[in-house]
Amino acid sequence: MRQRERGQSMARVFLTYAALGLLLVAVLGFALASSYRTEAQRRGVDEGRSEARLVARTAIEPILNGRSLNLPLLPGETRQLRMLVRNSVGTHDVLRLRLRNLSGNVVFSDDGSGFKQRPEGEALDAVRGRTVARLTQLNADSNDSGPVGPGVVEVYLPLGTTAHRLGVLEIYLPYAPINADLGAGLSGLYQDLAAGLGALYLALFGISWSVTRRLRKQLRLNAYLASHDVLTSLPNRAVFQERAAAALASASRRGGGIVLAIIDLDRFKEVNDTLGHSNGDALLAELARRLVDELHQEDTVARLGGDEFGLVLCDGMNPDEVLWRVRGVLEREFEVGGLLLCVDSSIGYAVADGHEGDVEELLRHAEVAMYTAKERHAGVVRYEPSLDRYDASNLSLASELRHAIEGGELVLHYQPKARMDDLAVDALEALVRWRHPTLGLLAPDRFVPLAEQSDLIDRLTEWVVHQALDDLSELQRSAGPISVAVNVSARNLGRRGLSELVQRELARTGLPAGQLVIEVTETTLLADPTSAARVLSELRAIGVRVSIDDFGSGQTSLGYISTLPIDELKIDRSFITDLQDSPTNAAIVRSIVDLGHNLGLHVVAEGIEGDDCFAAVRATGCELAQGFLIARPMDLAATAEWLTVHRAAAHRLAKREPTLTPA
Repeated sequence: MRQRERGQSMARVFLTYAALGLLLVAVLGFALASSYRTEAQRRGVDEGRSEARLVARTAIEPILNGRSLNLPLLPGETRQLRMLVRNSVGTHDVLRLRLRNLSGNVVFSDDGSGFKQRPEGEALDAVRGRTVARLTQLNADSNDSGPVGPGVVEVYLPLGTTAHRLGVLEIYLPYAPINADLGAGLSGLYQDLAAGLGALYLALFGISWSVTRRLRKQLRLNAYLASHDVLTSLPNRAVFQERAAAALASASRRGGGIVLAIIDLDRFKEVNDTLGHSNGDALLAELARRLVDELHQEDTVARLGGDEFGLVLCDGMNPDEVLWRVRGVLEREFEVGGLLLCVDSSIGYAVADGHEGDVEELLRHAEVAMYTAKERHAGVVRYEPSLDRYDASNLSLASELRHAIEGGELVLHYQPKARMDDLAVDALEALVRWRHPTLGLLAPDRFVPLAEQSDLIDRLTEWVVHQALDDLSELQRSAGPISVAVNVSARNLGRRGLSELVQRELARTGLPAGQLVIEVTETTLLADPTSAARVLSELRAIGVRVSIDDFGSGQTSLGYISTLPIDELKIDRSFITDLQDSPTNAAIVRSIVDLGHNLGLHVVAEGIEGDDCFAAVRATGCELAQGFLIARPMDLAATAEWLTVHRAAAHRLAKREPTLTPA
């Protein structure tokens, strides 16, 4: 239905543009025709002027023989003039002929008109030596008598030479013969013009039709890509939510129920790591085909992202049986990369009864059940309130967090990042803490996940950026120039406004944009790669540096990383803590360091807690270190004091390589 409506809409738009194009071509044709007609009339007047000049030079001036018309005409001159007029007027070659003296007064007129009239302006112009010619009608002047006659070319022509002016010839030549000659030429020109404009319109019509067809195809493709996963051709998360909402509303009207299920593949990362992403993609495509084949046509199968699929079962009967059967279908062997594989999956589902509910809440319940199935290796789990970790106390904590942001209960602690060669501090990472009035000092993992499930994360991020830049301004008074790093979540990158917030806060504090570092985790980039790339580009455009945190823990392709406007990679602490005891981790760290340097990026090792670890990381060529060995997170006052002491001791400590005293 929507495609048909879009097609009809495109057809209406095309017809509208076709009609407008036809109108524009018609207007262009009218304008060109008018221009040609005006040019033809100008040429007709020029031709009349030439004929008048020919009459003057070959007939009138020889009769006058150099005598000025200020003198009375001799009888012989009058007789010759009347004979000339009789011949030319009789043949209609001339419609009227007058001679005027140098005062502009008529001294000869073939029809006796004009003797008592005041000289006209055109006549006086001709007396002064200028030829005047115009297209008019006989007897059209206000001082003429008699009915208005046919079209004529009226010419006032000076007689004689510039040095010896005789008078003025006023002659009226018929325009009809001139117009007939010009009209014959214009007729052919109009035909050519019509043919040319018709061909132009047809060409434009054809081009428009072709372009419109391509646009329609592209629009259909864009609409498909916007609503479907390219790899599996399944609907994406947005369409899944739309269909879930529609199914929920339909079930509410008929008093039935629906099932929302989320399927997550177990150990899928091992397939990608072992067999490569191309084989992992082939596996996902095959699983998608099996899911579509297994379920009813009215049900929905969607790829929600990564190795996660969503199901909408419109018939809420026996969901446990249906989903166990689905799980069995997914577990059947199939060949990937020359190997026979079996894939386990964890399925969580939630049942909506006959009361219309909220799709987001239903999805969250299904996710809770899915994570429970994964943790318990239970295969298929139905949501129960007892499974929900986000219980009433957490909901209360989320509500309290809103007031904590406004009430000044949050505080930032700072952990330094130092250069490994001389231990000079490169930047401070801002880590938010909550001084809860009853629960004490809460770490971010206790309340940030709650904020990320709502718009509260935007307010929390705004507070952190605001406070971090204020603290940086204060620290610089004693510690000198230094940078501060702020962490942002996937939800921040998925929405517009982060770059505007950063730019506004930088302008407020007057700090250079290069002293702010925005840290995003590798998994955050995968949540919405398109939005993430757009927001990071906006931040880079204003001069803010970008750091990828926990690098190596996700599944980001190197091709995607190379396209991002980033400045720094932070190696995930899981590779650092036992670096000196794990050849595998050491190889991974060296590879990440080489990758970062080849891409022109700084590389940070986080989680350094001992001298041996520091030495091992330094041996890889990594230039920046962060961890308890350098310093633990500290509040603002302790950070200022630490920076003062550390600056004085940095040179001394650097000489004691590789041994350091833990902070």
